[in-house]
Amino acid sequence: MSIEVTQLTRMYGEQKAVDDISFKLNRGEIVGFLGPNGAGKSTTMKMITGYLQPNQGSTVVCGINVQTDPLSAKRKIGYLPEANPLYYDMYVQEYLDFVADVHGISNKKQKISSIIDTVGLTPEKRKKTGQLSKGYKQRVGLAAALLHDPE
Repeated sequence: MSIEVTQLTRMYGEQKAVDDISFKLNRGEIVGFLGPNGAGKSTTMKMITGYLQPNQGSTVVCGINVQTDPLSAKRKIGYLPEANPLYYDMYVQEYLDFVADVHGISNKKQKISSIIDTVGLTPEKRKKTGQLSKGYKQRVGLAAALLHDPE
């Protein structure tokens, strides 16, 4: 997998949230965005993942242009946003089953069981997500982000 960001810019009115950034990441690279509040870190991630359109520039994920084919690009990405989108009345396994259905995963029972084990959710898998500690809620979000085997 590779991610290529070219001259990405995002405006909110007259305010430039992201100003002409470019970079390339190759498969296996681990990076982080560092900067003060309002520097554009979250906005950049939203544009890379197709949740927000840039005013100019482009993002290509695994050879797919995010702006012109966002659904195909999203299939390649596992993204855990800052605000973890959980349904607090759903049980952990039930929530992951829902996510598997959204992604059209065929062998979902096996995949859910495996990802629960991988992220260390086994002791909490029969609880409602709203009953979990913040750390376990993050694990549920991580499981959901990885369930469809993103690149």
